[in-house]
Amino acid sequence: MDKTQGKTGKLGSWIKTSISARMITVGILILLLLIPLSYVTNLIKERQYRQKEVVNEINKKWGEEVLLYGPILKVPYKSYKTKKVFDQKSNRYREEITEIIKEAYFFPDTLDISSNINPEEKKRGIYKTAVYSSNINVTGSFISPDFSEQDIKVEDILWEKSRLIVKTSNLKGVSSLIEIQFNKNKYPLTSKYKGTLHSASLGKETDLYHVNSERTYDGSILHRLESKFIAKEDMPTKNKVNFSMKITINGSKQVQFVPIGKETNVSIVSNWKTANFIGEFLPYNSDKISEDGFNAKWKIIDINRPFPQQYFNAIPNVKEYAFGVNFMIPVDEYQKSERSSKYGFLVIGLTFLIFFLLQTISKVSIHPFQYLMIGIALVMFYTLLISISEHSNFLKAYVIAGISVVVLISLYAKSIIKTIKFVSFIGVSLTLLYTFIFIIIQLENYALLVGSVGLFVILACVMYASRKIDWQNG
Repeated sequence: MDKTQGKTGKLGSWIKTSISARMITVGILILLLLIPLSYVTNLIKERQYRQKEVVNEINKKWGEEVLLYGPILKVPYKSYKTKKVFDQKSNRYREEITEIIKEAYFFPDTLDISSNINPEEKKRGIYKTAVYSSNINVTGSFISPDFSEQDIKVEDILWEKSRLIVKTSNLKGVSSLIEIQFNKNKYPLTSKYKGTLHSASLGKETDLYHVNSERTYDGSILHRLESKFIAKEDMPTKNKVNFSMKITINGSKQVQFVPIGKETNVSIVSNWKTANFIGEFLPYNSDKISEDGFNAKWKIIDINRPFPQQYFNAIPNVKEYAFGVNFMIPVDEYQKSERSSKYGFLVIGLTFLIFFLLQTISKVSIHPFQYLMIGIALVMFYTLLISISEHSNFLKAYVIAGISVVVLISLYAKSIIKTIKFVSFIGVSLTLLYTFIFIIIQLENYALLVGSVGLFVILACVMYASRKIDWQNG
C-alpha cells in the first residue's frame, strides 16, 4: 500500500512540476474538446437544414419559382415510311407505305416579355423567405414555318391540327385563366391530365404526368400547357402573325425566362432592392439598380445562344439557357457561424497556450479540470452565437457571445491566477483573438492573406514570450 501511494505521489508530482507532462495533458484535453466542437458543427448544419425545410414549405404553399418557356408553335405533318413485305401468293416482295404523323416545333421570330414583380417577406417562426406576385405580359410574332429543310410537301402539312405550347415550372401560383391572342382569335391554354393511361402498344400503364412534364436541370418540374387547334386562317402560312398573352402568377425564389425568340427582349421591374441576376445572360442597361428597386433589361438574339429556331419530332431541352432574377433573402448567419466554428480548434489551442505560458512563467498550478472548464466555455461561445444569431444579426450575436465568454473566462482565471496583470492579459488576448477571427470571417478575397499574417504575428509573440522558459528542466 505504501509503495502504491508512493508511486501515485511521484506521478502526481511529475505531472504538476514537469513542463512536458503539462504539455501532454493540455494536448489531450484539446483533442477531447474536438468532440463537443464537432457536435456544434452538426448543430449548425441541422439548423441550416431546418431553415431550408421551412422556407421550402412556405414557397410550396405560396407558389414555387417561375420559369416560363414559350410560346412554341406545334405543326403536325405527314411522313411516309416504306418497307418491303413478302407476298406469299405472288412469291415476291412488294413495297408497303405507312403514313406516320410527326410534329414540328417552331420558335417565335420576336419575343417581348415585360414583367412587374413585387416581392414581400413571409415569416414562420424565426425563418423568413421572399415570395412575390407578378404580372407577365408576353408579345411577339411568328413567321411562316419553313419545312423545306426536311423536304416536306405542302399538302402533307396539317395546318388545321396545329397548337400553341407554353411550358412553366409553376402552375399552382397561376391566379387567372391563361389565354393567348393569336392573330384574330383567342385560344385558352390548358394543362395536361396528371394520371395514367393504359397503352395497348406498350402493354402497360403510361404515366401522363411524366409524358407531358419534364424536369429542369435543377430538378424542378416543367409543366406543359397546350391550346386547342388553331384555326387555319390564324396560322402564319403566308404572312407574319402576332400574338399576346398575360399571366398573373404567384411565385417564390426566382423568375426566369428562356430566350427562344430569334430576338428576345425582356424587361423586369421590381421594388426589390437586393437583386441577384442569374442565368446565362445579364441585363445590358447600366442603370438597372436604383434606390427604389431595379429595372433590368435583356436583349438576346439567336446568334447569342447555341440552338436554332425550329425542331422536328421533339421540343429541345434548352432550359439551361434561362435567365432572370433571384429574390431569395440572403441568410448568411449559419454560413458565418459555420466558418467561425472551423477556427474553434485554433481558439482553444491558443487559449490553452496562453494559460500554459502564464502557468509556466508565474509557477501557478492549474489543474487539468480547470483547463477543461475553460475549454467548455470556449465551445459554449459557438452555441451562444448560433442561438442569438437566429433572433438577431450576426454582428450583434458575435459581440454578445464574445463578451460573455471573455468575461466568464477572465473571472474564472482570476480565481486561479491571483495577479490582476495576468488576468487582464488573458482578457485582452481573448478579445484580440475573437476580433481577429471575426475579421477573417468577414473578408473574402483577403481572408487567406490576413489569416496568414495574423498567425505569423501570433507565432512571433509566442516565441518571444517563451524565450526565457527553461525547457531543459521540464
